Amino acid sequence: MPAAPAVYITPEQLCIGLYVQLELGWWEHDFTFSNFKIKDEAQLKALRALGLQRLRYDPARSDCAPLELVAEPAPEPVEQAKPDPAELARQARAAKLGVLRKRLAEVDRTFVQASQRVKTLNQTLRNQPEEALKQAGEVVRELVAALLGEDGAALHSINGKAADDAYSHLLNVTVLSVMLGRQLGYDSEACHSLGLGALLHDIGKMEVPSKVLLKNEPLTRPEQQLFQLHTEFGLRRGQQLMLDDEVLRIIHEHHEHCDGSGYPRGLREAAIGRLSRVVCITNHFDNLCNPLNPRDAISPHEALAKMFKQQREYFDEVALKAFIRSMGVYPPGSLVQLEDERYALVLGMHPSLPLKPTLILFEPKIPKEEALIVNLEEEPNLAIARSLRPAQLPAEALEYLNPRQQLSYYVDPRQRSR
Repeated sequence: MPAAPAVYITPEQLCIGLYVQLELGWWEHDFTFSNFKIKDEAQLKALRALGLQRLRYDPARSDCAPLELVAEPAPEPVEQAKPDPAELARQARAAKLGVLRKRLAEVDRTFVQASQRVKTLNQTLRNQPEEALKQAGEVVRELVAALLGEDGAALHSINGKAADDAYSHLLNVTVLSVMLGRQLGYDSEACHSLGLGALLHDIGKMEVPSKVLLKNEPLTRPEQQLFQLHTEFGLRRGQQLMLDDEVLRIIHEHHEHCDGSGYPRGLREAAIGRLSRVVCITNHFDNLCNPLNPRDAISPHEALAKMFKQQREYFDEVALKAFIRSMGVYPPGSLVQLEDERYALVLGMHPSLPLKPTLILFEPKIPKEEALIVNLEEEPNLAIARSLRPAQLPAEALEYLNPRQQLSYYVDPRQRSR
């Protein structure tokens, strides 16, 4: 059955009860989600303040019909000074960046709070396991609701500097796993199990000595064998906590590879749980971007390329391709250099045009608060030449392209717990 045609109305026709679908990037509006039902006058006012000529709405999910348009007599023409196009453009850019910073700051706060709760969760797992599991379930629900309403915002804010580094890996893998689960079409129950398993996937490391976990030098063979036992320790701990089978499999199998080269049992693809195969991908990706030693970190673009070109046999093929689609060739937060040698930060991308994302450009002559936001879909003469690591940018450019006053997941990879 063909999809129903889009229905549009003017801002004057908006009313409480309409279900609207904003055809804007997540950084271009101040709402938690792009699709929602209008519930109060504050939302009406904010929608009209966007300055759009028309808005899309869904009659089937609306509680009422739009307001009727009332024809008004044309006012007498009044001679007015024409606005300066450059000034209007400057004001628009400043407003858009203001919204962007506010949105990312909100997600940051959620992420910091979640990090603090995960720290508490780990501290209570031994003595109050039932309370710890309750907290874990709440964290997963909140992350799904708050961070994944807009994937681009979530990807920018994962592992922000303000989060507790010791627990940010758990949050990174949880957010990325649920995002991938949604991309694969998993229902809410499967996504919740996926998120809970991702959040608890490393509980077995509580039994591994910190001198092994935090060692910067390569592990000796005995140390490596001890480290790998964390999957067995985790399974045993999860059974004591009476976790469901799907969550237990994630804890036990998140280091299994589809080609049989993983551990602890060297399983091959068909024998590995579908949710375990998802967490294998997201855990591996975060380890590449945020290794124990920050000097070994690679950019998300490099990580995706390595996983697809050099390590593809490790992963479920369908899930890996879905992960790359959802992240984009240049994931939000990536630093890049254009063919004209300018530096830029990736804001977001359209899934059908992964090489044409929307960028913030580094232009030293333009104040940071009014930085140029460019959609490469609309700029045929501009293209990305390469992905960059933070150390490859001048300090001035790195500071300028930081929209949150702190470096994002893809700009400052620092992870202390693996």
